[in-house]
Order: sequence, then structure tokens, then C-alpha cells
Amino acid sequence: MNSRPISSIEKLLLAIAKSSKKLLHHINALRPRQWTKNLVVFAAPLFAFSINFESLLGSVLALVLFCYTSSSFYLINDLADVEADRQHPVKCKRPIAAGLVSIPVAIGMALVLLSSSLMIAWWRSPQLGATITAYAILQVAYNLRLKRTVILDVGAIATGFVLRAYAGAAATGIVLSTWFLLCTAMLALFLGIEKRKAELRLAQIKGGKTRSVLKRYSLPLLNRMENVVTTGTIVTYALWSSGPALNGASTSWMLLTLPFVLYGVFRYQLLSDPQEISGQGDSLSEVGGRSERPEEVLLKDLPILFTVLSWVITCFVILWFKHQGLIE
Repeated sequence: MNSRPISSIEKLLLAIAKSSKKLLHHINALRPRQWTKNLVVFAAPLFAFSINFESLLGSVLALVLFCYTSSSFYLINDLADVEADRQHPVKCKRPIAAGLVSIPVAIGMALVLLSSSLMIAWWRSPQLGATITAYAILQVAYNLRLKRTVILDVGAIATGFVLRAYAGAAATGIVLSTWFLLCTAMLALFLGIEKRKAELRLAQIKGGKTRSVLKRYSLPLLNRMENVVTTGTIVTYALWSSGPALNGASTSWMLLTLPFVLYGVFRYQLLSDPQEISGQGDSLSEVGGRSERPEEVLLKDLPILFTVLSWVITCFVILWFKHQGLIE
């Protein structure tokens, strides 16, 4: 019995489905989940109380450029580690390692993304161009050396976040407060140390260390480092929110947002606490994995999402009252 011939419409639908699946693999190779880190570029207009169409447009441009640049280096990293990733139980599923994205295409994507981000950034302004270039150089240094150097690896992660924040200012012409930059650096150091703690705990469970730099770290050392940067984060944010008297925010009413920052920091620490894990029935590897990926904590933990949303709403309320002349 002969099978029914495939119609032209069915062939077209099959071709579209195949193309869409192929496109999805190429998008996944860019690691879009990591793009949430680049939202830091919006901090400049928000913290400066300069929310308007021009500042938002500049921040969106900075966001796109950082997504381009970071994705280009994710592609480069996957290309450099393709053979090792194919032997890894999880990383073997990455599009390049799995053969879903060819190596020549990945190289072309990385070159186009990196070159276009640099050209657009320099065209926009020398400050933005220099910031994107510095970030690209930092990524090269990180992958070649810094990620295997104790302490400097966490410092490099923090510097990347500071450059993101500065790019938001460079793209909008906003002058940032020194306290704001210090707070950004301290918060980034906090997240970097928490990431290393989670990786070290998982390595201890599985009996191996996927990162060579973990051999130089210990949980007591990371706990002491965490105590220092946690204090630094809270103190620098409090000094910024104290207002113009300390060259901080444009109004001291921003101190109302300090409880949200305190809760967010403590909540993040709670998620990676082994004692809390046993109380909630989650495995150490599951919660450790979440704190190892800050972008997933931000997107999946409802209390932190609610805290961030409450912080943003409070900032906008304060901004509205200030524009109305109801507060100083």
C-alpha cells in the first residue's frame, strides 16, 4: 500500500519546524540565561534618578552591546573547551559540544558579535567604547589566566559588574556616585564568593574539583571573605542612600530602600546555607547549584524576586515624590 504523498504545505511546515529548531540551538549557544547579569547597566539611570526616554534608550543600547560581547566570549570558551565538554556529563549537552552548532558557524557568530559590539560602542561614545573594550580585554585575561588565580578570579568577576554599571552611565552621560560604584563592586564580590562557595561544596560532594582554582580555596577562607564583603556591601549602600550630604543619592529618603537590600543579601546567604537545605528537603547540590548561578536565583526564587520588585517600586515612589517637590 503506497503512503500518501506529502503536500507542499506539509513540506513547508516541516522546513519551518526544522529551521526553528536549528535557530533555537544557535540561540542557546549564546547562553541567554546569562544575560540577566547585564541588567546592571540600568542601575546608572535608576540610582541617579534620571529616568527618561533618552536614558532608557542609552541603557538598552548598553545592554545589547554587553549581551553581544558576553555571548561572543561564551562561544569562544565553548570552542576552546569543546573536547573537554564532550567528556563532561552535563556540558556535553551544550550546542557546540553536542554538534548542534558547527564550529565554523560558532566562530563566525563570535566574530560578528564581538566586532559589531565594539564598533557600535565606539560610534556611540569614546567612554562606552573604552568600557566595552576593557570588558573584552578582561574576558581574555580571565579565560587565559585570572580564572585559575586565587582571589584575582573573584576580583575579575566583580570588575565585570562594575564595568557593566559604568557602561550604563557612559551610554547615558550620567555621572555616577563613588559610593554607588563601591557598592556595585562589593555586591559583585559577594556574588562571586557565594559562587565559589557553591562550587566548592558541590566539588566536595562529588569528590572532584571542576575548577583548578578551587584547590586554593577552603570554606573557612571563603566565609571570612564573605563576612568582609557583606559588611562592605551594606555599609556602602547605606552611605550612598544617606543622600547628598555624603555625595550619594539625590535624597536621603533612599534610606527607606535599605531594608530590601539587607533582606536580599541575607536571603541569598540563606539559600546556600547547608543547614537550611536540610530543613527544606532540598539537596545540597540543588541549592548549591542555584547559588552557583546567581541569574537563576534572581529568576526563580520568589522572595528575592518580590524583594527586587519592592525595591524598584519604592525607588520610583521616592522619585515621584521628589519630582513633585513633596520631599527633598
